[in-house]
Amino acid sequence: MPLTDYLTLGRSGLRVSPFCLGTMTFGEDWGAVGTTIEESRDVLAAYLDRGGNFLDSANIYTKGHSEQIIGDYFMEHPARRDRVVIATKFCGNMHPGDPNGGGSGRKAILHQVHGSLRRLQTDHIDLLWCHFWDRHTPLEETMRTMDDLVRQGKVRYIGFSDHPAWVCAKANGLAALHGWEPLAAIQIEYSLLQRTPEEDLIPMAMDLGLGVTPWSPLRGGVLSGKFRRDSRPKHGETRVAENSPHLNERTYALVDELAAIGEEVGATPAQVALNWVQTRPGVTSTIIGAKRLSQLEDNLAALDITLTDDHRTRLAEKSAFDKHFPHNFLDNIHPAIQNGATINAQKSEPWPLSPKDDSERH
Repeated sequence: MPLTDYLTLGRSGLRVSPFCLGTMTFGEDWGAVGTTIEESRDVLAAYLDRGGNFLDSANIYTKGHSEQIIGDYFMEHPARRDRVVIATKFCGNMHPGDPNGGGSGRKAILHQVHGSLRRLQTDHIDLLWCHFWDRHTPLEETMRTMDDLVRQGKVRYIGFSDHPAWVCAKANGLAALHGWEPLAAIQIEYSLLQRTPEEDLIPMAMDLGLGVTPWSPLRGGVLSGKFRRDSRPKHGETRVAENSPHLNERTYALVDELAAIGEEVGATPAQVALNWVQTRPGVTSTIIGAKRLSQLEDNLAALDITLTDDHRTRLAEKSAFDKHFPHNFLDNIHPAIQNGATINAQKSEPWPLSPKDDSERH
């Protein structure tokens, strides 16, 4: 799958690359996790040169510097601006002590979006995400304000990042009821070490026709393959903490499997993990990050490999997770519904509490 095999984002007509370039590390304002302006521009240019067209930022990333770097780049290369889908987010508060500096109320949204437009040096945002669920603001206020921005031409498409499934579903219901702009997509954490979105968020998105754009597909670098039982992260040299709770025997066994599969398909553990996420049901475009050109090239190469059904089964076994109610209950109750019948290729055992014949049925 080349980077130029574009996909429509959910049921919208917006075409995006299968890998989205995350720009959270553009700028050194957050310390060691960041990248110099020059390196950031090099990574951005290389991604665009390869045909990538989807950028992800946020007002709070590196204290606003991420958006500024993107804006400066396109001011110098204006012909590229309309060839690119620039996505950014609001909700994060950059004004200490100001209750309206962040969140998803009307005053906060308009303030934040205008700040993003100024830093990006553009007259519109292609995809505007509500970054977090703001429990203090009525959903009607958020959706109406986002609809206003679309009608004003300042925003092209809207989406929710890091919201519960029921909130996303309610938001789209409100949009349908009032004739407002509906959500085009959701952004969620999703990886072999974070599969809980498979319970509600991803099925909800598939049913409603929302695109899915996973973030942290390597769980912050834990699945990069760099860290094994005998090679722990060193303080200050990586985003992964020395005492990360994710560095445990379950993770090491999963990384071992990623490495084994990588040897079979000629890829690194990270490339296998990225490919797994991007080829999951419902996923449109996976957000990747890169501090250096070499990292970008390594990540993009994940699109060139093919995982077999056996590979996926092995990874599923190593990444199995405990489901929550009602999903854990429903997984075990289908014999009571199907009672030995096969429906949509799902087989079932006869239900032991069912009547055996008509004579037992009241």
